[in-house]
Amino acid sequence: MIITRTPFRISFAGGGSDLASFYKRGEGCVISASINKYMYVIVHPTFNREETIVKYSKTEIVKDVHTIKHDIARERLLELGLSGVEIVSTSDIPSGTGLSSSSAYAVGLVHALSAFQGKLYSQEKIAEKACELEIERVGSHIGKQDQYGTAIGGLKFIRFLPNGRVDVERLALSSEVLKALDDNLLLFYTGITHNAGEILKEQASNVENDDSKFRNLVSMTHFARDMRDSLLEGRLSDFGHILHESWLLKRQLSNKISNPFIEEQYSKALEAGAIGGKLLG
Repeated sequence: MIITRTPFRISFAGGGSDLASFYKRGEGCVISASINKYMYVIVHPTFNREETIVKYSKTEIVKDVHTIKHDIARERLLELGLSGVEIVSTSDIPSGTGLSSSSAYAVGLVHALSAFQGKLYSQEKIAEKACELEIERVGSHIGKQDQYGTAIGGLKFIRFLPNGRVDVERLALSSEVLKALDDNLLLFYTGITHNAGEILKEQASNVENDDSKFRNLVSMTHFARDMRDSLLEGRLSDFGHILHESWLLKRQLSNKISNPFIEEQYSKALEAGAIGGKLLG
């Protein structure tokens, strides 16, 4: 039996620049961190080797892998030519909360099935294969930051180059700065779930067809670089201000990103003393 535990991620700045519609025209970059909430994927052989079982919010028992409805599981099994296994997944949080549950599942599945077949890949290679799985094989309208954000732990500055290559810089903060950052971050569950793929599909279209939206994303990559510097230099107040300015730009990329309820809660947070914030996802 193989069990993988993949952390969810939070992103601070640069989100959207990891979409091919942007980084093929100009380098994208994000600040991302993994958190202590996880996706678990379990793989083991089925008792009846003619059956393949996939358990998530539903249970699928099939004899033909092509008929599996779970897109990510089906496509990975088909890619590997694998059947006669049971795949079980469970997580610490519900899907659709903006913490990259889909990509965490893809990363965990790639990791688990490779280990099941006796192959061990680096974190970067797992992220690369998860990107291929979600974006190319499944056809999801998403970027690359979630796969790298969940496959590689810690706080990271991730660059998305026009040639498709991804460069990951692990940000080594002092213990004092890291503790101060952790002490001053609050993560809230809004009770609202969403389909990130639909939002990102509209956002990608807007960036391709509206120069002002493209310029907004360029500015957001500048914010991500400035945020990297503020973290490495321990300027957490500047980090908060950049977070705020980046959110003001992000919500202009698509009318599906925010709503009156989110705006009201964000205003209340600022009134209570927050320097900045954002909606994840």
